[in-house]
Amino acid sequence: MIYSFKGHIPVVHKSSFVHPLAAVTGNVIIGENCYIGPGAAIRGDWGEIILEDGVNVQENCTVHMFPGKSITLKESAHVGHGAVIHGANLGKNCLIGMNSVVMDGAEIGDECIVGAMSFVKAETLFKSRQLIVGNPAKTIKEVSDEMIAWKTAGTKLYQQLPMDCYETLKEVEPLREIPKNRPIQEDFYKTLQEIKRS
Repeated sequence: MIYSFKGHIPVVHKSSFVHPLAAVTGNVIIGENCYIGPGAAIRGDWGEIILEDGVNVQENCTVHMFPGKSITLKESAHVGHGAVIHGANLGKNCLIGMNSVVMDGAEIGDECIVGAMSFVKAETLFKSRQLIVGNPAKTIKEVSDEMIAWKTAGTKLYQQLPMDCYETLKEVEPLREIPKNRPIQEDFYKTLQEIKRS
């Protein structure tokens, strides 16, 4: 669902995928190879929202801001299921954990990882490569090379997902029984575990 608002029409690169059950409104620019999951709401009604290349905003996330603000989710930022980004800027290749809230004026540095269910207070600034957790969120240690390699591999799966959706996703009627030739699921998790161990 893509909506214009006060003359602003969202710009979505042709390589990016916005799920039909997501809502993108107004002054929003979405770069290359981005994935926007079902139930996500990206509301550029009161200000500008820029998603640089390779960003993913997963299911049931909200991206919004106070009036007159502009925010950027930089290249390869990864916003986990149910997270809220309200008027905050996200650095390159950072990860926002599931159901976290990042408030107005906060700045998450490049390659930071925000733990699931963390609350980042307004105007809080985090430098690059910090592991950020809690309520209120604070740095507990630096992000290691191994941690960022694992994060980057997961994000690459999401950067491939738009193409996979364009090629294979379609609305269907459910089967009423399990077919004998049911396809075997690819083991993406095994791949991530191998990266984590290496």
